Amino acid sequence: MRMITISHAMYALVTAAVILVMLFRRGVVIPTLIGTFLIGWIYRGDVISGFKAVYNANLTAARELFTIFLIITFMVALLASLRDIGADKRMIQPIQKFIVNGHVAFFILAAVTFVISLFFWPTPAVPLIGALLIPAAVRAGLPPMGAAMAIALAGQGMALSSDYVMQVAPMLSATGAGADTGVVADKAMILSLITGGVAIGGAYLMNRKAIASPALSSSTAGGEVAMFQTKPSADPELAEAAATVETVPADVQRWSKILAALVPLAMLGVMVVMTISKFTDGALGSFEGGDGAAFIGGVAIVLLILACTVFTKINALDKISDHLVEGFVFAFRAMGPVIPIAGFFFLGNADFSGGILGVGEGETAPAFLFDLVASIQSLIPQSAMLTAFGMMIIGVITGLDGSGFSGLPLTGSLSGALAPTVGMDPSTLAAIGQMGAIWAGGGTIVAWSSLVAVAGFAGVSAIELARKNFLPVIIGLAVSTVVAVVFW
Repeated sequence: MRMITISHAMYALVTAAVILVMLFRRGVVIPTLIGTFLIGWIYRGDVISGFKAVYNANLTAARELFTIFLIITFMVALLASLRDIGADKRMIQPIQKFIVNGHVAFFILAAVTFVISLFFWPTPAVPLIGALLIPAAVRAGLPPMGAAMAIALAGQGMALSSDYVMQVAPMLSATGAGADTGVVADKAMILSLITGGVAIGGAYLMNRKAIASPALSSSTAGGEVAMFQTKPSADPELAEAAATVETVPADVQRWSKILAALVPLAMLGVMVVMTISKFTDGALGSFEGGDGAAFIGGVAIVLLILACTVFTKINALDKISDHLVEGFVFAFRAMGPVIPIAGFFFLGNADFSGGILGVGEGETAPAFLFDLVASIQSLIPQSAMLTAFGMMIIGVITGLDGSGFSGLPLTGSLSGALAPTVGMDPSTLAAIGQMGAIWAGGGTIVAWSSLVAVAGFAGVSAIELARKNFLPVIIGLAVSTVVAVVFW
């Protein structure tokens, strides 16, 4: 263990300040930038090094995370191109006929939201599901609050916390923990299903008595559906995305139907290939971490080209650029604040700190966070269960800012530092922290997050929705944490 220096003390102070700011539901970009500057200045002994450290930390984080921006860009661009030809709604409409009563409606809403959110993320998926399936579910007897809970828990909770297809969250967690992205993704998927199963099951039991028969609910369905259509969301971009698509030309209708079937089949094929590859010793190639993102991103690009060409023919050369710009704007709006935060916490890892601080070849790069944990190792309870629940709680705290992703560099870095002291795998702790951060901040129990969009489409109070979700989510997180410690 290296000697604890003033730089270490400053790193600890800034980390504590970041957690405190998150508790007050404020952004932590400024504290992390200032902290990076001060540590660079103190460590190298001159103010110029502090300025360099701020830039290098952001550059390092951007370089490590840019694959995340690309995969988000291509998937959002694909969804936008499908929207142009009405194929996005065609993918959902056949499901409406299966919503025969409120009980079935609840689980169909959860299942459809989960699947679509795995590939496109919940935020772009909510307008599509809210506009087409919530009115049908309410007509079938499901209370609007029940519909909102099903969508939030399955999308913002279960799908986003695993992020198994796009692997943005696992990559952030694994990079900080020094673990393999694929391993974190696999564990996060299992934990998300456990948490989601408990939470969604609890939510159903909470709403079961309020579910009416279709005959009883039909008299009020018209008014409720009208309310959904006139009050779609507090977010103008989501409202625009949910607006009725203009009638596409007759010659495009056929291709719209084809792509409405082709895209889900292609995404299903991606999942099948990636799953089989895990059990065939690489016979189909490697899809771990960045390779998996490259595979699904490549498939999305080909589908994007097809959708743009069908709709605009020669103008596809310009239209595809518009969709890519839309995708990049969405990606940077969602993930941009994560870069300076990740840069600060990468500074605590020796794998990245050398490049950030300009450490020469003959010098040993500092590992501020790992050194701090090692220095207080004797004070840390040697209990894997306590450590795991502590990581889950830290994750929930980081999610209080309403983001969910901004805390992953912290939970990942802490996992890498704490895991050896309690004999746990860093990937397990990282997955547990990821569950806490995203189930809280991703939009299930924090009313100032994307939960607002779900509440808007369902016509319910976001605060009341968060309150209803709280108990099922916390119980689900506790159960999944226990399972992780016992079996991993």
